Amino acid sequence: MARKLTIDRNLFKLQNLSVWSLATVFFALLMMLPIVSVLFGIFSDTRAVWQHLITTVLGEYIGNSLTLMVGVGLGVAIVGTGCAWLVTMCQFWGRSLFQWALLLPLAAPAYILAYTYTELLEYYGPVQSLLRQWFGWKSAQDYWFPNVRSMPGAILMLVLVLYPYVYLLARSAFLNQSMITLEASRSLGCTPWQGFFKVALPMARPAIVAGLSLALMETLNDYGTVEFFAVPTFTVGIFRTWLGQGERAAAMQLAVLLLSFIAVLVVFERQSRQHQRFYQSSRTTTSQRYRLKHWHHWAAIVACSLPIVLGFGIPVGVLIALIRGDRSASPTSSANNDGDYGTATSGEFLANASDPFWSYATNSFTLATTAATIAVLLAIILAYSQRLKPSRLNRWAIQGATLGYAIPGAVIAIGAMVPLGKFDNALDGWMRSQFNISTGLLLSGTIFALVFAYLVRFLAVGYGAVESSLNSIKPNLDNASRSLGLNTLQTLFQIHLPLMRSGLISAAILVFVDVMKELPVTLIMRPLNYDTLAVRVFNLASDERLSEAALPALAIVGVGLLPVLILSWQMGDRVKTRKS
Repeated sequence: MARKLTIDRNLFKLQNLSVWSLATVFFALLMMLPIVSVLFGIFSDTRAVWQHLITTVLGEYIGNSLTLMVGVGLGVAIVGTGCAWLVTMCQFWGRSLFQWALLLPLAAPAYILAYTYTELLEYYGPVQSLLRQWFGWKSAQDYWFPNVRSMPGAILMLVLVLYPYVYLLARSAFLNQSMITLEASRSLGCTPWQGFFKVALPMARPAIVAGLSLALMETLNDYGTVEFFAVPTFTVGIFRTWLGQGERAAAMQLAVLLLSFIAVLVVFERQSRQHQRFYQSSRTTTSQRYRLKHWHHWAAIVACSLPIVLGFGIPVGVLIALIRGDRSASPTSSANNDGDYGTATSGEFLANASDPFWSYATNSFTLATTAATIAVLLAIILAYSQRLKPSRLNRWAIQGATLGYAIPGAVIAIGAMVPLGKFDNALDGWMRSQFNISTGLLLSGTIFALVFAYLVRFLAVGYGAVESSLNSIKPNLDNASRSLGLNTLQTLFQIHLPLMRSGLISAAILVFVDVMKELPVTLIMRPLNYDTLAVRVFNLASDERLSEAALPALAIVGVGLLPVLILSWQMGDRVKTRKS
């Protein structure tokens, strides 16, 4: 026991830490600062505010959040797993097209789907207007139509954009399953359905649960959809408490309560895999797929088409129709002075470099590029430090640095605002006392603070791609470079980085797109009069000006296609490797 304690103490001795390890620990502490700040907020005395919350809205926040999680969880599990099984194990027309097209809804944030379906299905939308025209109905009292701005509508929007998380991991699990096991089930008389439920599904369960956990974390992070559909959840409550009531401490305590939901999800995901051990045979050669016939064939086509059409095709079509209709209404008008897009034609609008759209696009591009570049640099430092010295301290530090992806954006924003504000106030007070100079707010409400929050939220995305790329490089190259006299830094720049080029580009694109789509962090932390495309879409949609929100929304969807193309290419490579 004494020896073990000595070893653990030596783990944290300064002389045993390299520069890379020190950098890893420093950046890990920096990335964990917002989370620690939120946790310390639980000690604030806010009993009066909490009594009001408990008697009014807290129960609604908890109930809506749980209902949303249950509904979205069931939806993404069924859609994602079912589509993954169909395109992997069954043969039907269009299968090779569906296997990558099912990723398309990843390009569209849920709040954009919420805006487009509201425009399509509301009382004055084209669907209900056409129904009244066909059947001669005069008003809403003459017929019943489901309200899309409701809890079921929010669940549907989130399922349509989040099922690819389960689809990706489930498809990967099905591809890696040994065909010998599945063929053995066939020889024992199992039908395709029995083989799926008794053999394939239990073996893929850990991957499915991992994808389900990611989808539920994104559900708790969502703000645009639930706010627009008037479904108050914890995230909405944090915004209302912080910005509406001005109760910063109570908002932080709500954030801690939301973190407990995340902690339960993480524990659930890990416990689900704790006793699951499936060992596959090395023979994973492709067997004959189940050839679907008659109505099964058409049912599979419909089942795979619906998520694509509902989650990508219809929203994009509505956005394009809104843009064309808005621009063609008055070809001579241009952007208004208050920042509206007006009704200029598409060509005139896009050619006008002074139009507000380009200002919002430039802001989004600047923030996303800056955050992606820094995230990739930090990911390189973390991954290379772990490669040089795979110690327990490095591993813990990296886990802490990448923890932010599991934390909702509103929580990270609040956690980042508090320490930055305290630093600004402390510095200003010291400068006043020492030099009679006021420094004001140097960090709070600046682009620096916003990029910092993005890094906390999305560093894990960049790190995953960088680590995977670095781990694919054989350690023999490190030994060879050292034998030629290169130090660790020279080895990184001359050997590793050139070989990691595609992985670095993928990491940068993934972070770039996530920042472009991020809404809660940007709403809370953006500088004054510094709107992005996501914020502009939210503001216009909140004002019921959906036609004006169409162009920035379509721009976000277009940028979101980049990671879809990367994932499709990687999936194709994995399938080719498996066949070979």
